[in-house]
Amino acid sequence: MLQSKRKLQRKSVKISISLQLLEDAKGLGISRAAETGIAKVIAAEKTRRWQEEHKQAIEGWNDYVRRNGLPLAKYRPF
Repeated sequence: MLQSKRKLQRKSVKISISLQLLEDAKGLGISRAAETGIAKVIAAEKTRRWQEEHKQAIEGWNDYVRRNGLPLAKYRPF
């Protein structure tokens, strides 16, 4: 991944977090843990948006496959 090979710029921010989460996160590297969690939420949201934007095309392709089978299916070894 490109991000791991180059140093990313970092910025200190102020957030509110539940006391229980903060207590549980002691010793885990809370900044990195928060960054990882935020990155996962962003990735999931991007995926959801992409699927929503392309829903009609995906449904159309699925309908085609249901009616006609997979193109080139005769070449599949399984």
